[in-house]
Amino acid sequence: MDHSNKYRSRAALTVAFTAIVAVMVFAGCSSKGPAGTNELIVSAAASLKDAFNEIAQLHEQRTGTKIRFNFGASGALQKQIESGAPADIFASAGAKQMDELAAKTLIVPPSRRDFARNVLVLIEPVNGTPISSFADLGKPEIKKIAVGNPRTVPAGQYTEQTFNKLKLLPGIQSKLIYAEDVRQVLDYVTRGEVDAGVVYSSDASIGGSNIKTIARAPDDAHDPILYPIAVVKDSQRADAAQKFIDFVLSQEGQTILAKYGFVSIK
Repeated sequence: MDHSNKYRSRAALTVAFTAIVAVMVFAGCSSKGPAGTNELIVSAAASLKDAFNEIAQLHEQRTGTKIRFNFGASGALQKQIESGAPADIFASAGAKQMDELAAKTLIVPPSRRDFARNVLVLIEPVNGTPISSFADLGKPEIKKIAVGNPRTVPAGQYTEQTFNKLKLLPGIQSKLIYAEDVRQVLDYVTRGEVDAGVVYSSDASIGGSNIKTIARAPDDAHDPILYPIAVVKDSQRADAAQKFIDFVLSQEGQTILAKYGFVSIK
């Protein structure tokens, strides 16, 4: 088969798939309705799933406002907002994605707040090849290492920075298995499909008995892991969105985040 035709076919399939996904996203969010609709759409980093579900449940009991989540890689969520996908709030696992939305005036600047920090850790399957440090990733018996895709996943960006700082990347590049978000990295390790993975400590805390946490990445090996949150500029319920952000920042919200392994911003 002619290679140019093959690539054109792949490109056409990619465009078609993207269009279908876009239709599904907009169709799924069409219930947002007018400003009076008692619902908020929150696009949030995948690592926030468990903590935010609990925060949302408590917030709904207090206010009657229903929270509908769109969890995913922060970079992918950023692109969705840039493309006009409905969202009232964006909660990112990295400042970079929020900075880029701010530069395009797609968030409400005064609403932006850092609400949590996190720690990067190396994990392995409980019955995996024993390792004791990041340096052990270079061993020949370690063949597959799951990491977030640095193009869209903040955890992947921090991991790449760490590998570079520790001078590991050239020797392990061929072993890297790129995941769509940090929870997929955790799944790969939990199921024993890879020999090791790099996730946030908050993800490792819910990994249960199927994983072992091996080492913490040095704090000076990567950018600070900060989680910012903000109201999206096109939100029709900015006041209600701000109330949810205030609850995340409240003592109750911070206690729930700490319960799931997040570090207080203070």
